[in-house]
Amino acid sequence: MSELKDLDYYSKRIKKLRVDRSRGTAPYQPLLLLALFELVEQEIVTDNRFPVSPELISIFIKYRNRLSLPKFKADPAQPFYHMSKPKLAFWHLQPKPGHDLVVQSKSRLNTLQQLRDHIEYGFFDTELFELLQNPVSRNALIAQILQVWFPNKTEELQKIFEVNSFEQLQLKLKEQGGAVYSVGEIKQEEDVDSFVRDAAFRRNVIALYNQQCAFCRLRIVGRFNEDIVDGAHIKPFATFRDNRYTNGLALCKNHHWAFDRGWFSIDNNYKIVVSSERFKEDALPNTRPMRAFGGEKIALPEQERFFPSFEALEWHREYWKIAA
Repeated sequence: MSELKDLDYYSKRIKKLRVDRSRGTAPYQPLLLLALFELVEQEIVTDNRFPVSPELISIFIKYRNRLSLPKFKADPAQPFYHMSKPKLAFWHLQPKPGHDLVVQSKSRLNTLQQLRDHIEYGFFDTELFELLQNPVSRNALIAQILQVWFPNKTEELQKIFEVNSFEQLQLKLKEQGGAVYSVGEIKQEEDVDSFVRDAAFRRNVIALYNQQCAFCRLRIVGRFNEDIVDGAHIKPFATFRDNRYTNGLALCKNHHWAFDRGWFSIDNNYKIVVSSERFKEDALPNTRPMRAFGGEKIALPEQERFFPSFEALEWHREYWKIAA
């Protein structure tokens, strides 16, 4: 007879979370559970699908920095992967299409890059996810985590639990108009910080352009608020470390790719300049050729302070030798 998967069942499983004790207790799995529960609490996740998102990463880091010793600096990739081991049996990984064999081979997918390459999302048992929808049972599980892994940290948790750290980063950067980083700053930062910072830039740029491609004005938003547009840099970040929003454009996948290869640029009147010698184009029925957009004004943010800077646009035209 199978064990009933109720609140008591999952409370017992929480006590069996694995932690590294070689250098003192490194409570990465309990920290990840707190981060996952907060995603449910804030209704950032509503359908039992938990991708390795910037929200998850920033929330995990928030708890790691406040509830564990300063020497523990791991990102959520390790517990995200290791918590799926059969001993716990309540956290599971959904491979990306065509990547099933990688997961079945029991390869160690314990870095952010490996997870992004092979895993679509993690998910809980259906029974556990249903318990998390109820604030009473959710708080009981949180209390269990605190009691076992973070005694005397209840007051600390209350101060940070409802702080959306990724949203705060987005708002702070938007108020500042973005940021420019030195080479030293980038080298000293963890990869996880770079991922979160880059995601904040791209999401803010997309929001400033109302989730619309500046070039063709395509706007398609998915069921879970996914966008068909990217937050693109005008001057490449790898060279200039410039995450100001005046160095950004919202572009659909096709026109992002074309912009990064100099197939078109934008003049100081915010009009499209097509570099037709760089590509051949066949006119097809019911389609608008790329050349036809030449001379049209791009879509722009509502606030002029976020318009693409002339300096960035001039750099792009000069680099690709496109005459305005």
